[in-house]
Amino acid sequence: MIGLFLISIYIFVLAIFVGFELIAKVPPLLHTPLMSGSNAISGITIVGALVAAGAGHSTLSSVLGMLAVIFATINVVGGFMVTDRMLEMFKKKEDKK
Repeated sequence: MIGLFLISIYIFVLAIFVGFELIAKVPPLLHTPLMSGSNAISGITIVGALVAAGAGHSTLSSVLGMLAVIFATINVVGGFMVTDRMLEMFKKKEDKK
């Protein structure tokens, strides 16, 4: 049991380092499409959180699932707001008449 836990921690830490290196190498021009992709992944997280919240195994799992749904929803909405704001910077400004 402890061996499996240590392997899980090792994989998690390795994923953090690999993710950081990948994101650091992305040119600024590609940040907006990358954010849109990460928003889609966060949408999948919402589905998983809904499954966890609705499984009904225990009160703790339901509460943690509900918190996961709330935080993932905030992440998706905030990500789309930031993406929309970034895309607004590239639109041509129209003259007001």
